[in-house]
Amino acid sequence: MVANCFFFPYINNTGTFADVLDNGIYKGRIESMRLLPIAYCRPGMKLAKKIFSEDGLVLLGEQIELTARLITRLEECGIQYVYIADPRTDDINLPSLLSENTMKHAIKEIRSTFREMANRPKLKKGVTYPYIAQPIKNLMNTIIDELSGHKDAMIMLMNMSSVDHYLFQHSLNVCVYTTLLGISHGYSRDELATLGMGALLHDIGKTQIKVDVLKKPGSLTQQEFEAIKQHAKIGYELLKDEPNLPLLVAHCAFQHHERIDGSGYPRGIKGNEIHEYAKWIGLVDSYDAMTTNRVYSSPILPHHAIERLYAGTGTLYEQSMLQLFRDKVAIYPIGISVKLQTGEQGVVADINYPYPHRPIIRVLYDEAGEELNAPYEIDLSQQLTKMIVSVNGDSSDIKQPTGI
Repeated sequence: MVANCFFFPYINNTGTFADVLDNGIYKGRIESMRLLPIAYCRPGMKLAKKIFSEDGLVLLGEQIELTARLITRLEECGIQYVYIADPRTDDINLPSLLSENTMKHAIKEIRSTFREMANRPKLKKGVTYPYIAQPIKNLMNTIIDELSGHKDAMIMLMNMSSVDHYLFQHSLNVCVYTTLLGISHGYSRDELATLGMGALLHDIGKTQIKVDVLKKPGSLTQQEFEAIKQHAKIGYELLKDEPNLPLLVAHCAFQHHERIDGSGYPRGIKGNEIHEYAKWIGLVDSYDAMTTNRVYSSPILPHHAIERLYAGTGTLYEQSMLQLFRDKVAIYPIGISVKLQTGEQGVVADINYPYPHRPIIRVLYDEAGEELNAPYEIDLSQQLTKMIVSVNGDSSDIKQPTGI
């Protein structure tokens, strides 16, 4: 079904991945928007962010007015959420974790590296090929510099409105989130570089898995699942002899699907047998897989993903790692619609960095559901009796916070 998404006309800007980051630049321009489920979108609404393909082709440009046909097409493409322009929230800022130039460079480098690795087994013996370590190290230095300069940076959803979210963007997401956690954990710069490279290359083994298996929208057969599971070992084999690349990077690829109770793969190792870098990467990999578009599953919002991860406390994931992760995740994304137990409804206007589960809410509708002429804001970290009971109309799995 995803292939059918390319029937979209290239409206209001076309091109490659370089166009994707035109909006949401880290320093300078900001976006005004609300994050809405596609099911809530109506004809006449205007997009606040571009919709783009896996390869960075712009399918729909910002400020394009949605029609019933376009909404249907987006649903058919698997788009679950879009950012919609709203004058009532035109001063709400949506920060980006990396600068525009770094994002462009990162995707270009990841694509080049993965394609290089995909072709290596096909080369004849004796054929020389470029090594990947130095470009990846240079990229990691840039990422560490940018993330280290913003101590209050939170893990924000990256590129939620994309078609067929796949290997390149997923690898960058996991790298950025993991590096951010590593900074908070207190790793040295050298440790961060190795951790980040391990995260960036954790799925490199998937370059040797058949695309029709990787992108299969339905359930995998047992044979297909066993083939997918091999990507961890394949990644290790691809990376272990790479000159100037720490061997630990290869072990991150090997171990990122292992779990502390031994239920993971490919070897079923457990506890301290799993390197702590691989534990971080495995945790973040699971989170990003849950919160982004995949051909075989719809994305869920961060507060739901966190609850699923916490269900694996002490069995799949280390409790201390989960606690730090939760403290660094913007559980309620900026711009998302929420309802309080008082009946008041609005959008998340900002994150309280010490207490991400208690954001600042821009109230747009009063207790009776009437639209307000003069919206006001509630800081949930200051008004502890008020709680979020629904996100985008979904009241399931909303855990009541206790105090701050």
